[in-house]
Amino acid sequence: MSATRKIWNIAWRLAVCALLMFWICHSIFLNEAHSVWERSQRAFEELSRAEQWQAAWTLGPRELWRTLTFVDPLWLGLSLVCMGVTILLGVMRWRRVLRVHGLDLPFGRAAEISLVAHFFNSFLLGSTGGDLMKAYYAARETHHKKTEAVVTVFADRLIGLFSMLLFAAVMMAPSVELLRRHSSLRAVAGVILILLLACGALVALSFWGGVSRAWPRARAWLRRVPKGETLERCLDACRSFGRAPRFLAETLGISMLLNAVCVLQYVALARGLNLALSPLILFLTVPMVICISALPITPSGLGLRENLYVLLLTGPGIGIAPTEALSLSLLAYAGSLLWSLVGGVVYAGLRERHHLHEVGTEPDAAD
Repeated sequence: MSATRKIWNIAWRLAVCALLMFWICHSIFLNEAHSVWERSQRAFEELSRAEQWQAAWTLGPRELWRTLTFVDPLWLGLSLVCMGVTILLGVMRWRRVLRVHGLDLPFGRAAEISLVAHFFNSFLLGSTGGDLMKAYYAARETHHKKTEAVVTVFADRLIGLFSMLLFAAVMMAPSVELLRRHSSLRAVAGVILILLLACGALVALSFWGGVSRAWPRARAWLRRVPKGETLERCLDACRSFGRAPRFLAETLGISMLLNAVCVLQYVALARGLNLALSPLILFLTVPMVICISALPITPSGLGLRENLYVLLLTGPGIGIAPTEALSLSLLAYAGSLLWSLVGGVVYAGLRERHHLHEVGTEPDAAD
């Protein structure tokens, strides 16, 4: 690679990185300014776009700093550690998924790609948009198992979502009385149960199949559609997870631990803000909000997530102030953004290509 091309590669990465980091900071500053105007009983939405931007960059940094200094630094630091641990547990789970296909990605490289994916999650739709970048880098890691590498990202996310939905459903059991009194929480719980059933069915169909047994000509039909051979290879790659011994038990175990640590991040922040919230309430509401904000509705779930926390945490049986619920959500998001900035730095210096250690296969000319 020539020196000019190297400089160009570094320059465009830094430019993209700077633009996206600006977007991330603007988003959080806009939320902080919105909070200030709401507290003063003025409608932020009545401002022009230019006035909103001015308020964001005038009030946002000051308000964010004020909020951060108000939080007990020990609990804030613990919440940031919890966020980092969830990323590391996610790396462990993904490497376990990769090994099903004989792909052995070094932990350091998997962590690099996961941090970059976390960075892109901060501005793509939903809280799973970074998986597109993760799939892109996974495909570049291998010569002849590109399809399988991409499928591992899908399988990893599917297991993660299913485990979080299952976690939320399990936590409903000790909170039955609260669900009876809190109609909004009960409605969200109903959505979670529906999503759990749908996601469980998708896991079963993806890992064990069954469609072609009911409709024997389904595979022949699939081969005739555009990119049918690739789709069939994706299905075969998914079936490998269902055949792998102890795979689902091990990945669900890692996922459940990851979910618990994720909620502990909010528990630490609630303690740091001196909120009157029991850990049990957070173990119920946080997984619910995470699952729904993962839907590709807004960038990084921004706005949807904050409104859900205000709706759920200010209702009967919980009853904290709306500003407290919003502060909790924004602080957790700020912690995620700090780790996103780490991912941005990694992305700016990410080397173009490493290779997975691939075992027992020969290169496929088609790939």
